[in-house]
Amino acid sequence: MTRFKFTDKIPAVFRNKYILTIIIFLLWLLLFDSNNLIARYKEMREFHKLKTDREYYIKRIEIDRQKLYDLRTDNHNLEKFAREQYHMKKPDEDLYIIITPQEDRRNTRKNN
Repeated sequence: MTRFKFTDKIPAVFRNKYILTIIIFLLWLLLFDSNNLIARYKEMREFHKLKTDREYYIKRIEIDRQKLYDLRTDNHNLEKFAREQYHMKKPDEDLYIIITPQEDRRNTRKNN
């Protein structure tokens, strides 16, 4: 009568100690290591997001720098900016503010 061992049910490929060591090593790298592949993927995604944010802010800084230069060098631009942004007016003028539906939606979202 033949006895069946537990190891007889395991395929021969997985009984090889080198293959078993490689599988354990790969599992360790995938799941348990502090630099595992899942964490690396998340970090790479975050890196690309930060890179695009950086490009946006660099462009935004350049635009703001140009506006600041325009405001400092020309009084006409300064007056235009004050009228548009802060709704300033001369004493003998009437000021009418026309709000588009899109701006109205933005303002209601900010207030809520």
